[in-house]
Amino acid sequence: MGTYTRGTSKGIYRLDLDARTGQLSTPVLAAETPNPSFLAAHPGKPWLYAANENGSTATGPNGETGGGISAFAINADGTLAALNQQWSGGRGPAYVALDRTGSHVLAANYGSGSIASIRIEADGRLGALTSVIQHEGSSVHPQRQQGPHAHSVIVEPANRFAVAADLGIDRLMIYRFNANANAASGVLAANDPPSAAAAPGSGPRHLAFSPDGRSLYVTNEMKSSLSVFTWDKARGVATHVQTLSTLPEGFSGTNSAAEVQVHPSGKFVYSSNRGHDSIAIFARDTKSGQLRPVGHQPTGGRRPRHFGMDRAGRFLLAANQETGSIVAFRIDARTGRLTPTGSEVALETPVCIRFVEDTSR
Repeated sequence: MGTYTRGTSKGIYRLDLDARTGQLSTPVLAAETPNPSFLAAHPGKPWLYAANENGSTATGPNGETGGGISAFAINADGTLAALNQQWSGGRGPAYVALDRTGSHVLAANYGSGSIASIRIEADGRLGALTSVIQHEGSSVHPQRQQGPHAHSVIVEPANRFAVAADLGIDRLMIYRFNANANAASGVLAANDPPSAAAAPGSGPRHLAFSPDGRSLYVTNEMKSSLSVFTWDKARGVATHVQTLSTLPEGFSGTNSAAEVQVHPSGKFVYSSNRGHDSIAIFARDTKSGQLRPVGHQPTGGRRPRHFGMDRAGRFLLAANQETGSIVAFRIDARTGRLTPTGSEVALETPVCIRFVEDTSR
């Protein structure tokens, strides 16, 4: 689990989930590192990568500062061994992901509105940056959208294209991945067309592809909505087909949408609400990709910034940032609804939850 390191929080924490009962163990410190606000686990090796948001000493090739990505080896006992740190390609990295083969890390720098790709070496360390791309533009909100703010970047299931959500310019920027003669180069280059538009003032934040790669889901932080795009796998084109509120009818308080994830079955989509303090649940039509609201599950705390699902899709863990708690829910395989398991543990300022395989077995 990634945290903001203020108060008692010191870095990345580890806890265990009982796959039978849904009970959580007490979090323990896995590695001390500043503001590891977002995490990504390697798909095939015991390695973990963290975005050190506003807490890095890494520098770029010309002395640039402002953000870093840290690499860790996962030990058999669940602790982490620091490998190295690399510049994130900008300021204030808020998101980190890996491509589908685990050859590169991708980073989104919220502060500077840039994205980067970084090579992963054979021993898990971070190598050279293979791309740094600066976004340009603005949108309608006079304070939050005066310039670009890249909030996330992911590679689609076929590993041919990367999509970045930029809150500051209300666009999904689309890039060809490995965009030169070397099939493992990690180079990013603008696609044709280079982007897809979000509604003005919506503030696209996080992204998730369906397992079949036919649909792309986007949380819009500022409008508390969830947008559905069809995805053309061959051309890398996202086409908007639907937008729904993440809030129940009649809610009049302040709220911002945060995380979005698709259930491993592809039948459900979940999004978190900070303000309403809930997980919005949607049923997904597996043919069209469009969504139908199912309901909302309170997270048992305030400002659920992120949540995680186990690979089998049986449990969801919600990270309540303001309350400082992790709460476990069981997922109904038929309806997608969430039921508290009765297990809740304390952790100051939790930000990101990632499931990794137990390497001790």
